[in-house]
Amino acid sequence: MAANNGDILMLEAPPQPSNADIIDALPYIDDDYGNPAVKEEVDRLVEEEMRRSTKKPSDFLKDLPPLFKYSFENHPMLAREYERVRAGKPPTPLDMSRYGLETPSANKRNDETAWKQAVQKSQRLLQHQLIRLENLDLMSKHGADVWKQHNQRLEAVLSRMQAMAIEQNEKIEIVNRERKYHQQNTASELNALSDQWRGLCLKNIEIEAACAIIENDIHELKKEAAERGWNLEANVENGPLPFMEQ
Repeated sequence: MAANNGDILMLEAPPQPSNADIIDALPYIDDDYGNPAVKEEVDRLVEEEMRRSTKKPSDFLKDLPPLFKYSFENHPMLAREYERVRAGKPPTPLDMSRYGLETPSANKRNDETAWKQAVQKSQRLLQHQLIRLENLDLMSKHGADVWKQHNQRLEAVLSRMQAMAIEQNEKIEIVNRERKYHQQNTASELNALSDQWRGLCLKNIEIEAACAIIENDIHELKKEAAERGWNLEANVENGPLPFMEQ
């Protein structure tokens, strides 16, 4: 709170519990935000706090839990790939031999086992092609409908999220309107209390100055009494001094 002369008067507040929520922002009626003196004082306090702080920018993340560490280095497959890249070798090409249909080599043309393996491989390839054809047929028949249903579900989710966002925005707007209404209605009372607080601060300062003057006068009187040989403490215990009775 700024005084008329630009000085900021502050009183020492009682200690607050550590779990207490202190909310002192009144943006709808508090004009101190636009006061250059207040802004200058706030900037000064922030800079002073930053100078006194022993934390470095890297220390602010120490209070957070550590990130999960992935042990990629110990994975055997990745280890082999790291070694290959480090050695500058080209990647191993994919083995496409199982997708091709070849007859036994010339030296195995009369080998019955080789022909049986070739026939089994051809049967596997044929079955694989039949499954691919079935999948394509199913996709052509039902793929469009499946995607439409998926898009409808996504649109339903989007509609729900938009409705929730609108509801939350309305709640926020209601809270802001209520805050503005209550703050503006109590602005006169708060301003009166603020003026009273400022006046009490000034009175406290005046009282402290007067007390300092009185203490100085008492010190001078005690000094003068000591020079005259008067024991004020003994006189107080035995009764008033003679000149005080007169």
